[in-house]
Amino acid sequence: MSQGEAAGRGAAKPQDQGWAWMVLLAAVVLQGLTLGFPCCIGVFFTDLQHEFQASNSETSWFPSIMVAVLHGGGPLCSILVKRFGCRFVVMLGGLLSGLGMVSSSFCKSISQLYLTAGLITGLGSCFSFQAGVTVLGYYFVRWRTLANAMASTGVSLGFTLWPLLSQYLLDEMGWRNTFLIFGGILLNCCVCGAIMRPIQLASGVLPQSAKPKEEPGSRAEEALLSNGASPHRPTLQQHTKRTKCLQMLQRYLAFDIFCQNKGYQIYTIGVTWMMMGFALPHVYLVPYAIHNGVEERKAALLISIIGFINIFIRPLTGLLSGHRVFTGRRIYLFSLAVLLCGLSNFICIISAEFSVLILYCVILSIAMSGVGALTFQVLMDVVEMDRFSSALGLFTILESITLLIGPPLTGLLVDITDDFHYVFYNSSFFLISAALFMGLSFCALEKKNKLRDASKAHLDNPSRYPHSETLTESKAESQSPPVVEYITSI
Repeated sequence: MSQGEAAGRGAAKPQDQGWAWMVLLAAVVLQGLTLGFPCCIGVFFTDLQHEFQASNSETSWFPSIMVAVLHGGGPLCSILVKRFGCRFVVMLGGLLSGLGMVSSSFCKSISQLYLTAGLITGLGSCFSFQAGVTVLGYYFVRWRTLANAMASTGVSLGFTLWPLLSQYLLDEMGWRNTFLIFGGILLNCCVCGAIMRPIQLASGVLPQSAKPKEEPGSRAEEALLSNGASPHRPTLQQHTKRTKCLQMLQRYLAFDIFCQNKGYQIYTIGVTWMMMGFALPHVYLVPYAIHNGVEERKAALLISIIGFINIFIRPLTGLLSGHRVFTGRRIYLFSLAVLLCGLSNFICIISAEFSVLILYCVILSIAMSGVGALTFQVLMDVVEMDRFSSALGLFTILESITLLIGPPLTGLLVDITDDFHYVFYNSSFFLISAALFMGLSFCALEKKNKLRDASKAHLDNPSRYPHSETLTESKAESQSPPVVEYITSI
């Protein structure tokens, strides 16, 4: 825990009871306000196009920037949490989110929205969400898994309520006043942060991170300087800075894991590719429905249907995937959910009738529940937990890049062809190809690991194979040194 939190502690607070449940309630609200918020942007898509005379591609940059920053700002949030504590970062995020939406209500061009609602609100939502999730780990020990599962229901509640509220306010007072009201609503993240008061890990004991650690090489540098080796001082300082930069990159962006861990490499590439198509229905479903004659209120209801079903299906999916039967096989469940997401898009291609779109939303929501419940669980399966935070940093950075460029590129294709069907063609292509890549690659990796284990057992027990002892020794000598053993979900 950070020095900022350590300084503000009083007596130790009981974990898993009392105030911890108020913190959990605040986390539910927080996730609804942050992760659930971008889903309502599609409601304003057509109005923003008419207001700023913008194309589909130009308009889609606004939600793309917001979602990309929301996912990709994790490493920066981690640095702030370590320095100032979770409570401060949650409240800072609330201020940024509110400021971004209030500023958006005065924008005179679509490019100004990129900065205000896209960058500022997205970064604020990132700070509030990730710091809010972190503080749950301090307040819950025994019930930590349950607390995280319950907190994630806030996302589904946000998916359900934000589109309905957005359409109502848009009809009553226009998008500018609606954005102004949204700024006030998002300021409630500060209230949630105020509830998340710091907790002492153990009475009278400060955490290790509160004590400044001596940097490697500092003693050697001091000795050289004290002996009059001043000409080397700039070189030593530069070396120290480079070392700190490398340590920072390794801590928050685990490139070494990406190069050495084949399972993490496959999963990261697959999810990054998947995100090119995963967000497209959320951005373009409402404009697609309105374009095909569906009433605006009914079109906004489609996103709410997805969120409402998520409330019930996501916890069930989490419980199912946690069963010991699926231990080591969750990557295949995840790939199946991604495949179902891709296949469901063909329903929209067949027909744009409201009843057909409802069926699409039901199937998509079930598949999305699996993706949402398993994304980080699979990451925990393929990466050692002591490096999980580092792996998560690189993972979110890479997926945020494709989240950023996916909708605008698809919008450009729609502008050129004037055919919204390409939204769902593109989404299906990226989702289905990513699902097949991850499923087949992990299957091949599993077989390779089994063969390697069998070969290793053969080498470790030569007495079981007396007739092939000479052959075994010659093979062992001719082989190169063993490569790094990859951590997989198996």
